[in-house]
Amino acid sequence: MKKITLSIFLAATLSAVAQTNPAISAWLINTSGLTGRHYVSGNPTPIVDAVAANVQTVQYSTNWVYVSTKGIPSYITGPFLDGNPSLATSQNAIFKISLNPVQNTGNPTNTTPSNIGIFINGVALFDYRDGISWKNSTNALAGGPLGGMGDGVWNRDAIPAEKAGFDCAKGHPAMGNYHHHQNPSAFNLDLTVISNICDIYAADGLYLINATQHSPLIGYSYDGFPIYGAYGFSNTDGTGGITRMKSSYQLRNISTRTTYSNGTAVTAGPPVSVTYPLGYFREDYEFISNAGQDYLDVHNGRFCVTPEYPNGIYCYFATVDANWNSAYPYVVGPTFYGTKTGAKVTTITETVTVYNPSNELSENTAIEVKVFPNPSNDVLMVQLSDLIKTDVALKLVDLNGKLIDSKTIFQGSTIAYFDVSTLYSGQYIMQIGEGKQQQTINVTIGD
Repeated sequence: MKKITLSIFLAATLSAVAQTNPAISAWLINTSGLTGRHYVSGNPTPIVDAVAANVQTVQYSTNWVYVSTKGIPSYITGPFLDGNPSLATSQNAIFKISLNPVQNTGNPTNTTPSNIGIFINGVALFDYRDGISWKNSTNALAGGPLGGMGDGVWNRDAIPAEKAGFDCAKGHPAMGNYHHHQNPSAFNLDLTVISNICDIYAADGLYLINATQHSPLIGYSYDGFPIYGAYGFSNTDGTGGITRMKSSYQLRNISTRTTYSNGTAVTAGPPVSVTYPLGYFREDYEFISNAGQDYLDVHNGRFCVTPEYPNGIYCYFATVDANWNSAYPYVVGPTFYGTKTGAKVTTITETVTVYNPSNELSENTAIEVKVFPNPSNDVLMVQLSDLIKTDVALKLVDLNGKLIDSKTIFQGSTIAYFDVSTLYSGQYIMQIGEGKQQQTINVTIGD
């Protein structure tokens, strides 16, 4: 009888934890059979894959959450135009993340190549590097896909160095492991667009940057602390309006690469040049402490109040500059704030409870919708202003209610496209969502 009572108590306790802990409830769990899609170079029509997108299962215990995922997003991946031969392929991974993260009060742990966290759609987070560094003895880069080993003193920054190989969503695969090093919002949604990949291979990202609202919770680091998008509350106590969270790293004023920012003499790297501009290597940056609460610490985070954590928690932010282009150190790093306990595991060795997302209220209410261009005589786009956790149905109808076309914005995506080039000029209605949550927007087709 005591065992039954204990089991009931434990189940009730874990259920309460699931209802209140975003590290359990925040994941985009695929309940519709949604599969990934990808582009190949030269073909602007996406290929539908057989691999399930987003997260498949979330399980939890008192101390851990286990996220099972194939590592494939709902947004279209590829192509990768820098010669990368990989496609985003199934990782069949289980990520183990702490539900009780704690600050590391000893020497901070460096981030490492490969996975250092996970986005809420099950896609891996990498740090700034791409495995390539300068080799002074050969006066060339080495490591990673280039082969050999560099000195590991001047480490190449993947964001500027591999820009040509990122897809529209700012991601790419390493041996099939699709990942983001940076803020997962599409290139063509930045205020200043620095890549034209979206012009032919249109896609979107995990969320749309919105300067008027707190960015959504987009993932978790391997130390268990949450990761948010680019904007947050000005003050750490949740007051002061919305502002862009700012990196406290800046480019050094150097022309040669012979010392680190702390003055330590090191094996030389290449002089600053057009080929190797400032920012090409991680060591080109220095940390400058700032007094403003909207400036982040050496780990690229701060302790603060957020919508999901009203009592406050340490948070990382996916930093961007004033043009919404990615800003070093991008997400987490170069060291973890907390004790790194997260990992990719092959099995779960403790008793766990399966999280059921149907027990949570829908989070797709009151989402701002933009339909543009309006009027349009070519392509009509519907864009949602926030990260969505369930699919959103779209229907274009005429004034008599006749269905003209329908699309779906899938969970973890933000945009859909309607080809209206063959429609008669006139007034139409775009229906967004269904039932009580449905919104309607009048649209004009033709000049």
